[in-house]
Amino acid sequence: MSPKKMARPALENVPVPVKLKLAALWTSLMFCYVYGDYFGLFQPGHLQSMLQGRMGPLGPTTQGVLLGTAALMAVPSLMIFLSLALGPTVNRALNIVLGLLYAGVMLVSMPGAWVFYLFLGAIEVVLSLLIVWQAARWPRRAPGSQGDRPLA
Repeated sequence: MSPKKMARPALENVPVPVKLKLAALWTSLMFCYVYGDYFGLFQPGHLQSMLQGRMGPLGPTTQGVLLGTAALMAVPSLMIFLSLALGPTVNRALNIVLGLLYAGVMLVSMPGAWVFYLFLGAIEVVLSLLIVWQAARWPRRAPGSQGDRPLA
């Protein structure tokens, strides 16, 4: 058999640790948030409303509204790092709670939105629920085990 016709070995499917999966999901979620907000600036009247000191359904732009919005966006940003840095017990709980919270935030903000926002919002809900699912399925170690390998 010629070298060109030899069968290639199958590609290796390297297992990805749950912490990396969670960090990647939070990163993807943040990209959708940023693009959704950025594209929203192109909606007619949006920039004029901002220049007049109004923040959509939140009403007048105040320091409190901006702080609340900043906090709402800071949490997923921090979860990218925290998903890698925290221990499994706290990490799992935070990812489940915050994943559900952010899926709810998106579901509340979607009614009446433009199609691009509904599209990105649906992706954000799926990503948030995948975060919950990954965290809920966090691998457990065998009792008394101290090795690095979790139970399958």
